[in-house]
Amino acid sequence: MAKDRQSKSTREKAAAARAEQMAAEQRRERTVRIIGAIGVIAVVAIIIGLAVIVPRLSSDDSGGDLPGPDPAAPVPTGVFGSDSEYAYGVPFGTAPETAPVLQLWEDFQCPACGALEEVNGSGIESLAEAGDLQLIWRPTAFLDNNLGNTSSAEAINAWGCAIDAGKTAEYHNEVFANQPETEGDGWTNEQFVAMAEAVGITGVPLEQFNDCLTSGRYLPWAANSTQIFYDSNIQGTPSGILNGTPVENATLADQTQLEQLVKDASAQ
Repeated sequence: MAKDRQSKSTREKAAAARAEQMAAEQRRERTVRIIGAIGVIAVVAIIIGLAVIVPRLSSDDSGGDLPGPDPAAPVPTGVFGSDSEYAYGVPFGTAPETAPVLQLWEDFQCPACGALEEVNGSGIESLAEAGDLQLIWRPTAFLDNNLGNTSSAEAINAWGCAIDAGKTAEYHNEVFANQPETEGDGWTNEQFVAMAEAVGITGVPLEQFNDCLTSGRYLPWAANSTQIFYDSNIQGTPSGILNGTPVENATLADQTQLEQLVKDASAQ
């Protein structure tokens, strides 16, 4: 009898220990979910807040000694020319011409743009890859003026060289993933080359990338696109425009909201 009571007590203790362990695991999981949710909310707040406070600057301001706008300058492979409605924009995806058009203005030095890419860049791209959305990246180097450097234009130039190598989205994403911790620090040519290698540009294409990079082939493209940014009176970055209508940054950061917005635009 005593042995039965002892066995029962042992089982009860074991059950209690398992229950406590399960409760602890549930608390940990709940904490992780809460922290994750707070992190997403914080990043979205950054996207919204920084995009709003970006100062407006004159197109006459200059962050350094770089080529000015030149409509006759070359653009990377597949990029819209000066006579297009989306002049100097970079198309991405497989959507038909009847699909809604999302123009996304970005500056490679913009922390809010980097935050958006981290939160939902892949989601935005997935809509374009699925053919639901015509995605057009619109590069601008307006932060060069604010930060007193030429890093945004140089990043656009490097991106153009990568576009020629067939790594449009890959290099775009790699640059944002490697934004300097301190805004304004920019990138070196060595870092641009390392990012090219990271996305799979090797051999002769890498040599061509390096020649393109060091020659500044697409710096005029950066200047041209930035001038369109000013002429269009875009208020900051990131800025999304769907079929001519501005899209709130919170919507760009929320895949569910964005999918619904695209669906509604398709039905119009």
